[in-house]
Amino acid sequence: MRPTRPLVPLVHRYFETDPAGAAQSLETMDEAEAVAAIRALPPALAAEAISRMQASHATSLVSILPDDTVREIAQRLDAHRAASLLLHLNDERRASVLQMLQEKTRKRLRDLLEYPVNSAGRVMRTEFLALRSGTKVREAIRKIRLQARRTAPPSYLYVLDADDRLVGVVNMRDLLLGKTDDTLEAVMRSNVFAVPGFMDREEIANQLAGRTFFAVPVVDPERRMLGVVRTDDLLSDMQEEASEDILKMFGAGGDEHAFSPIRFSLGKRLPWLHVNLLTAFLAASVVAMFEDLIARITILAVFLPVVAGQGGNAGAQSLAVVMRGLVMREIPRDRVKALLLKETVIGAFSGVVIGLVTAAIAWAWNGNPVLGVVIGLAMVTNLIAAGFAGAAIPVAMKGMGFDPSQSSSIVLTTVTDVVGFLSYLGFALLFEAWLL
Repeated sequence: MRPTRPLVPLVHRYFETDPAGAAQSLETMDEAEAVAAIRALPPALAAEAISRMQASHATSLVSILPDDTVREIAQRLDAHRAASLLLHLNDERRASVLQMLQEKTRKRLRDLLEYPVNSAGRVMRTEFLALRSGTKVREAIRKIRLQARRTAPPSYLYVLDADDRLVGVVNMRDLLLGKTDDTLEAVMRSNVFAVPGFMDREEIANQLAGRTFFAVPVVDPERRMLGVVRTDDLLSDMQEEASEDILKMFGAGGDEHAFSPIRFSLGKRLPWLHVNLLTAFLAASVVAMFEDLIARITILAVFLPVVAGQGGNAGAQSLAVVMRGLVMREIPRDRVKALLLKETVIGAFSGVVIGLVTAAIAWAWNGNPVLGVVIGLAMVTNLIAAGFAGAAIPVAMKGMGFDPSQSSSIVLTTVTDVVGFLSYLGFALLFEAWLL
């Protein structure tokens, strides 16, 4: 029969003198044996061992340790390390552990666990493979084979130092081609691209532009690894956000679908239809200002929808291009002025071409060349305003912290209608003597 009790002081001594080595030994042990070893240790030594284990291994142990042991360990861990471990637990288990902690500790951990909406911490996955920097290549391959029996094999193996900080990444090809007796340092790439847990996913997309990674590691302020953001997850989220933006542009709910309940759809659409009605009356008030002029020269009424419609279409083109640029992160802050100038110039050139065509049609229709001049000048003015507004509205909304897609088209339509009617009827008033 093998002696057990006499070995306990020796085990304690081992954990006291070489906690890093003891932690690495725990990582290679069977889970049941590792749990038994942790439970046999004083809370301070158990916490020291857990703090030095790689997060996924430590979490596996924490998830099956008794609640009182977990509480004793969590109370003694560094807050960031404790939060990293809790992050890997399911919601029910995490809530249970937090409830057992002292109020001060619980509040601190909750602050660290609550990542902002759309941040890396919210979209990351906590399932990843990471090993210590001194691990042999053959040991890493064995570990991957064991993991592959339970889950899909990973794309990358992350390498951590003794303090759980990210120091390297190994792709599977380099690992398989490496010498079995080499350590991971020999095959890893030390220049690791990683993102903070609080980084916005839009910024992550910007950072990933031009890179061909399958996944990106997420780290805390001390570069300890928290999880990974998979590129396909990020793209899926961005596509969903883009589809929501399209719905919002036209005053529908971002979460509305083709077969959403009628009551739900009405609740999303009616408020913006009221806004649209208000803006329509604003445009109508501009026309009302020139009511007497229209009564004297009734032909002017025929071309009102032409001026407004062309302005709306030109503005929508500009808006679509700029919204795509915002979604695809193609518009840096230092190039906003250049973008506004470009869209305004395009509006001006389009206005001249469309204005000449419209002027010719109006002249042929009415037989009065001055009417052609009036509508041509109005068309140029409105398309310049449409180009500028189509670019400026979403950029301005984003700069003020609002959702740039939230009914931008309604605001744009108001601008093009008001400017179109005002310029058209204003020029008509100016040239009234030649129109009668």
